[in-house]
Amino acid sequence: MKFYLNDLGVLSAAGDNRQQILQRLYAGDRSGLKINHRYGSQPVYVGEIQSELPVIDEQFSVYQCKNNQLLLAALEQIKGTVDLMVKRFGHRRIGVVIGTSTSGVRNTELALEAVAKTGVKPDYFHYKQQQLAGGADFLAHYLGLKGPAYAVSTACSSSGKAFASARRLIALDLCDAVIVGGADSLCRFTVHGFDALESVSAGLCKPFGIHRDGINLSEAVALFVMSKEPGPVELQGIGASSDAYHFSAPDPEGTAVIAAMQKSLDEASKVAADIDYINLHGTATPLNDMMESKAVNQLFGDSIAVSSTKGLTGHALGAAAALELGICWMLLTENDDRGRLIANINDDSSDTNLASLNLVQQGQQLNRKINHCQSNSFAFGGNNISLLIARN
Repeated sequence: MKFYLNDLGVLSAAGDNRQQILQRLYAGDRSGLKINHRYGSQPVYVGEIQSELPVIDEQFSVYQCKNNQLLLAALEQIKGTVDLMVKRFGHRRIGVVIGTSTSGVRNTELALEAVAKTGVKPDYFHYKQQQLAGGADFLAHYLGLKGPAYAVSTACSSSGKAFASARRLIALDLCDAVIVGGADSLCRFTVHGFDALESVSAGLCKPFGIHRDGINLSEAVALFVMSKEPGPVELQGIGASSDAYHFSAPDPEGTAVIAAMQKSLDEASKVAADIDYINLHGTATPLNDMMESKAVNQLFGDSIAVSSTKGLTGHALGAAAALELGICWMLLTENDDRGRLIANINDDSSDTNLASLNLVQQGQQLNRKINHCQSNSFAFGGNNISLLIARN
């Protein structure tokens, strides 16, 4: 059985739609990462989506939060494809699987602030706004879908694991199509949490840079339509692993990461040399980049083009895997014989102490179409996923 990614709706700190995001990524534009005073105990660089978002109708007011507004904005970009799937298969055969790490926790923070000041819970607040499954519930109710609808929350691999769940729903004949992806919005909880772990960069993040010192947190949404209906991109391989090495630090040997990448290749019946581009997890933390460079070098060598796009979009946590798979989807659907690639932007010198990688430089291209991409996402507790997609 083959599985296709028929459409993509996406917003990030790098732009509000596919065309805008891709052009800014090609240009190496970091302007979406800005100093912000609202989320941390001190000003930090974050990637905040500041565009006007669609209003959630009053009948869905219990779901009113930015996270769900992001989902609605992404849905609007793929609504035509969703409507076609509903018309073809019916409302009971369409599922929803959303990856997230914080959902609408920001609304809870604002409600708690209001209670601290007034002693009264704001009328607008409802627990469903922060419920991890709230986004999936919202989309299902908004579209009148009757298929399975749920969330996956495994920290930074959340929306990558959502693709495994969506594929399983189709493979088990529980669904004919699934709206799948991820959304995460900024909140003080995550910024303070990563700051406590000493993982937040003092400036703009530097993936694989010699002076890398942490991440720039961001928000994003990416929604796909997955189905058995032929589409522009095929999901060919999913490799997942878990090493439970440490609560927050990766296994420096990257053994389980290598296993996840190899499993993805095996499922796709591909070898390392078949891959044209790898979107690295590349958080710009000292330990992650050291581990990932070692693991990728061991399996793929140092000739395959690789980059971390987090230097341009920031780290969108539970939405990162879907966003970065979306970036690969955009590269594959480009009608471009040049095979333009997205550079590893860090405004720093590459760390030569790391295992050698072919980190994409500004303007680098394959001089042919990009046909196969792999995307890595790793999470706390050693929860790893590697996704392989191909031009159809």
